[in-house]
Amino acid sequence: MNVALAKTDTGRALSDAFAIARDRLPGAGKVADIRQRAFEAYERVGLPHRRIEDWKYTDLRVLMREVLPLAAAPDAAALKRAGAALKLHAIEGVRRLVLVDGTFAPKPSEIASLEKGLGIRTLREALEGGDTALHAQLFAPENSDPMVALNSAMMTDGLVIDVADGAVLTQPLHIVHIASGAQPSAMFTRSLLNLGKAANATLVESYIATEGAKTYQAHDSLIVSIGDGARLDHVRLVEDDREAFNISSSVVTLGAHAHFNTFGITTGSHVSRYQAVIAFAGEGSRVETNGVNLLNGRQHADTTLFLDHAVPNCASREIFRSVVDDRGHSVFQGRIVVRPHAQKTDAKMMTRALLCPMRRKPTTSPNWKFSPTTSPAAMAPPPARSTKACCSICGRAVFPRRRRRRC
Repeated sequence: MNVALAKTDTGRALSDAFAIARDRLPGAGKVADIRQRAFEAYERVGLPHRRIEDWKYTDLRVLMREVLPLAAAPDAAALKRAGAALKLHAIEGVRRLVLVDGTFAPKPSEIASLEKGLGIRTLREALEGGDTALHAQLFAPENSDPMVALNSAMMTDGLVIDVADGAVLTQPLHIVHIASGAQPSAMFTRSLLNLGKAANATLVESYIATEGAKTYQAHDSLIVSIGDGARLDHVRLVEDDREAFNISSSVVTLGAHAHFNTFGITTGSHVSRYQAVIAFAGEGSRVETNGVNLLNGRQHADTTLFLDHAVPNCASREIFRSVVDDRGHSVFQGRIVVRPHAQKTDAKMMTRALLCPMRRKPTTSPNWKFSPTTSPAAMAPPPARSTKACCSICGRAVFPRRRRRRC
C-alpha cells in the first residue's frame, strides 16, 4: 500500500514562504541545491513534537504551532529603533557586531581597525563567494534535527569570524541579535567562528528586541572550530521580548589541548530552546558548560547539551541551575557519550533548581552512554544514595521501631 503524506495549511504556507524568499537568500548553484535538500529534510518531519526523543519536553507543534514569514530587511526606522535598544543593552569594552531582523547592520557595528589576526565578513558575502571549503563548513550541521535543517534552508545573514594562529584578542566580540519588526516575523541567522592554533578569544551573544517589537521568532545557529591549544570563552545572554520564540543551536569542535568555557543565562522569551553538540577531536582538551534559567509567568526554557568524548584524556563539566516562579518551566537535558578507546575520560554533570511557589517541577534528563569497551564503573557518576534504610530480605523501606513492618 502506498501512503502519501498530505501537507497541512501550515506546511503549505511555509513551502510558499520558502519559494518566495529564494530570491532574498544568498548563494546560488550548489548553495541553492543544499538549501533545497535541507528544506526537504525539514518538511519530512515538520515542527518537532513530543514523539521525537530529544524534543519530548519542548513540543513546538503545541508551543509555537507555526513558522512565521521571513522578516523584511530593516529600513531606516528599524535601524533607529535598534540603536535605541543598543544603548539600553550596551556592554563596555567589546567589539559590537549587530544583526537587525536577521541582516547585518554595518552602521552600528564596529568593523574598523580590527586587531591583528582578526578577520570578519558577513555570511552573505561568504555564501555568494566561491569558497567551496567554507560552504562545506557552513553547512556542516546535519539535517537530522528539523530545526537545524530549517535554519540551513532559510539563513539570510550572519558573521564569519576568523582568528589567526597565535592571535590573542584583547577585545571581546559581541554579536547582538535585535528584533525590531512591527509585524510578526521570523529571523534566520548563522555564524561561524574559526579559532586558530594557540589563539585566545571571548565571544558574547545577546538576543534583544526594540520597544514595540511584535511577536517574533529568532532561529540562530553557531558553528565553532577551536584549534589545537586554543581557548574560547563564550557567553550567551537571552533577553528577548516575553512574547518571542528563540530556537538556537551550536556545533563546537575542539582540537588537541583546547579549552572551551561557556556560560548562558535565559531571562527572556516566551519559549526558548538552546541545543549544543560539543565534540572532542583532539586529546587533552577541556570543556566547561554552565548555565542558568531565570523564569516566571509561563516562560518555557529548554537547554539540551550533547558532549561527545571521542578521544582519550579529555575532561568535561556540566553545571546547570534554574530559578522558576509562577508557572514557568525549565528543562535541562544533558547527554555524555564516551566512545571506544576514549580512556581516562573525566566527565561530570550536575543540575540544581529553586522553585519559588513549588507548583511545578523542573525537567532534568541526565544521560550517560558508554561504549562496550569502556568501563562505566570507572567514569560513571556515583549512584544516588537513598535517605531510607532498606530491609536486606524484601527490599522494603525500614521505618522507625514504632512503625516497622514485618517481612
